[in-house]
Amino acid sequence: MDIIIAGAGRVGFNLAKTLSIGHNVTVIDRNAEALQRLQESLDILPVHGDIEDPYTYHKLIDKHADLFIAVTDLDEANIVSTLIAGDSIEVGRKFIRLRNSFFAKSSIREKLGIDEAIFPMQLSSDTVETLLEYPRANNVKSFKYLGMKLISLRASSISEPVELAEEGFAVVGIERDKRFFVPEPPVTVAPGDLLYLFGDEARIRELCGRYETDVPGRIERCVIFGAGDLGVAIARRLLDSGIEVKLIDKDLQRCETADELLEGEATAISCRYGTAAIFEEEGLGEADLMIAATDDDEYNIIKCLEAREHDIRKVVAINNELEYYGLMHALGIVVVRGPKISAYHAILERIYSSGVVMERKYCGGKGSVFLRKIFPGSKLAGRTVKPFKKGECALFLVRGDRLARFDGPRTLEEGDVIVAFVTERAAPALKAWIYGL
Repeated sequence: MDIIIAGAGRVGFNLAKTLSIGHNVTVIDRNAEALQRLQESLDILPVHGDIEDPYTYHKLIDKHADLFIAVTDLDEANIVSTLIAGDSIEVGRKFIRLRNSFFAKSSIREKLGIDEAIFPMQLSSDTVETLLEYPRANNVKSFKYLGMKLISLRASSISEPVELAEEGFAVVGIERDKRFFVPEPPVTVAPGDLLYLFGDEARIRELCGRYETDVPGRIERCVIFGAGDLGVAIARRLLDSGIEVKLIDKDLQRCETADELLEGEATAISCRYGTAAIFEEEGLGEADLMIAATDDDEYNIIKCLEAREHDIRKVVAINNELEYYGLMHALGIVVVRGPKISAYHAILERIYSSGVVMERKYCGGKGSVFLRKIFPGSKLAGRTVKPFKKGECALFLVRGDRLARFDGPRTLEEGDVIVAFVTERAAPALKAWIYGL
């Protein structure tokens, strides 16, 4: 594909890094240094200019773009660039990143002819809200066409390796000692493993209660470090769920703004130096949950470690840096994708998903999920298919509410869903197989 990315910030850089492998990528930005860094490390075409200036696109006037992606930090710039690009050059699909939740409820997407609008702040808030429903889980993912869920949990209650019987669910990934793999049955679980379970959520929820005992089974009080836009968005979700919330921030103005936006329902505390003493001074150790939601990943990690020292049993860090994901897991910190990394993953998932196959990421991008539904009238209905057998993959056939391993030839029926969990290394081969059915 020919892809144009407007914005060379963190999201734009990561997208260019991934998409430049196998695609022709052009990146537009007025920051010459950012473009130079991109060009030095990636095979991309840099275009220096203001994405809101029509003249910038004159350099691309004869260029066709299969995909235009606007991912700067400014909604207005993204909207304007999408309009100008659509008017100046031939564009197949338009993706846009938007911070303001107002646009999610408006008709702006239809009016601008935007194919995909990504609201990363909402994505991060949604993930945190899910943790209230599954307090002993690390993460929860739902899927279109399926009532089953992918739930991750830490095996903290076992002291020696045990064999896990799969009943109504399957183990589709294990992260152990910073290494991720897709196990084959029978599955042996080691102490401290981060397990990824797919299947009936009631069965998995019961397992969470047995395997993850270090965290509370119910969240009633929460502390949030960071009173910026994301911290306020998360606090709003928690307050609506009846959770008592304290917001902590070094910036007094942000605390005052948060207090106003939340109408005084949360306690906003200004801590100028953000020292560990705040835990004792404000009695933060009584919280069931601590969320570090600042823009600084390193600061978030530190606050989570301090919270653990003050006996807060469940700690969550918002993560915007791919390189910190493994470290956070190794430290026993629950990781929630921040707005920037949420935007990156959401855009990739929507680029690679189609009307035939859906693709999702899990375990920080170390694993991929592929789904293919057998729709009415599909050429696959009634056809016998052999499974993918190249390793590093767990393949299933979901029929109704029944989950079965796809480990031999299967005759497919309308309504069936083929689901594959695969490591990133094996993902290209699996992708070719599932599209080629």
